[in-house]
Amino acid sequence: MKRAVLLAVLAMALWHGPAVAVEPGEALADPALEARARALSTELRCMVCQNQSIDLSDAELAHDLRVLVRERLMAGDSDEEVLDYVVSRYGEFVLLKPSFSLRNALLWGTPVLLLVAGAGVLFYSQRRRRSEASALTEEETAELDRILGANPKSPETSL
Repeated sequence: MKRAVLLAVLAMALWHGPAVAVEPGEALADPALEARARALSTELRCMVCQNQSIDLSDAELAHDLRVLVRERLMAGDSDEEVLDYVVSRYGEFVLLKPSFSLRNALLWGTPVLLLVAGAGVLFYSQRRRRSEASALTEEETAELDRILGANPKSPETSL
């Protein structure tokens, strides 16, 4: 008997069913509208949790957004109109998958462009430094040999 209870508790602890934060009072009576609301809720970010959809979040703001989505659906809005309404109020950050735009492309592409530009500057400066470094003239070589006290005719100084 103890073993069966222990196995049941262990099975419940290890079972990872879908965790949802939708409260029973939020659910719509119309199953089709509720399905649309749930689908939209998975596309919207909880502004408190940030990497969790409002469908999974227990935060009060997520609850408010779920209610707002359901109200807009009951008012007859299409899915796109609901998303546009929420984005107009909270900004594009509320979307878990933001739409592609020039602004987003610049946001994601700027670090790559900066890395490429930095590599180009390093490459150019190294190339320029090598071209500026030239061999010593005969006068400079003789002066260096005199300072170091080396015999220019000795085999040790010829490279």
